[in-house]
Amino acid sequence: MRVAVVIVTYNSANALGTCLASLPAGLDGVELTEIVVADNASRDSTCETAKNFTELPVRVVELGRNAGYAAGINAGIASLGTYDAVLVINPDVRVRPGAAARLAEAFERPGVGIAAPKLENPDGSLQPSLRRPPTVLRAWAEALIGGNRAGRWGTLGELITDPHRYDVPGPAAWATGGVLMLSAETVLRAGRWDESFLLYGEETDFALRAERLGLRTWYVPEAVFEHDGGESGTNPMLWSLLTVNRTRVVRRHYGVVAWAGYFAAVVVGEGIRALAGRPTAKAALRSLLFPSKRLRVLPQ
Repeated sequence: MRVAVVIVTYNSANALGTCLASLPAGLDGVELTEIVVADNASRDSTCETAKNFTELPVRVVELGRNAGYAAGINAGIASLGTYDAVLVINPDVRVRPGAAARLAEAFERPGVGIAAPKLENPDGSLQPSLRRPPTVLRAWAEALIGGNRAGRWGTLGELITDPHRYDVPGPAAWATGGVLMLSAETVLRAGRWDESFLLYGEETDFALRAERLGLRTWYVPEAVFEHDGGESGTNPMLWSLLTVNRTRVVRRHYGVVAWAGYFAAVVVGEGIRALAGRPTAKAALRSLLFPSKRLRVLPQ
């Protein structure tokens, strides 16, 4: 299978080198067509790191501003030539040997349009990355007892946290966007990623749009990628963006009635945690209740 790679970067010089270094072994078993680094106007040496990598051909596409993750994916994919699948990865990812080929095998199943791998933390522990469809009940469960607890109790939580689920392949509503492989058919039919999300939520929106076209997300536990993880859980600005975008996805895909119940649950959940003194929850609550406080443009 012909596979192209798109890596979206922003001030990623410290991580990009090890990501690129993992690709020769990680792409073993597939026919690499090209690697594109789509850069969101990094101020560090990210672009130089990409251009100086000599083991594989790497091309840099410079967006000229920090336009967000979806914009980087769109720019990277638009610059590609011929391919059967696109591997989209964050720069803080290391590809384990042969992982890309294992992911590509998912497209042999009828109706699979997005392949999601098993993510591990640098210490080898599981990094939960699979999600169930967002519902009002799940939003209330996560608000009242927490996402990690809800994810372990049957199908109560949106985030799947039961480690046994990550041992077997199967469908998911969507998966963390740090590593995804998209079939060429999915890219063509589902279209561009929605750049209005800036960060977070764009992968949910894309996966739900693809699923409505009959192109589902499939989890492949044999494909293992190491991921450092982001700052969303500790950075108030990022957590606010993530939280607001969760509610935007529900309104877009499930309608205003479902959104009202979901939004209320998220507000209650963030309110409880804000009262407990959590800075991220305080910031998210402000953004939820006062739209004028929401982030419209990413820091440049």
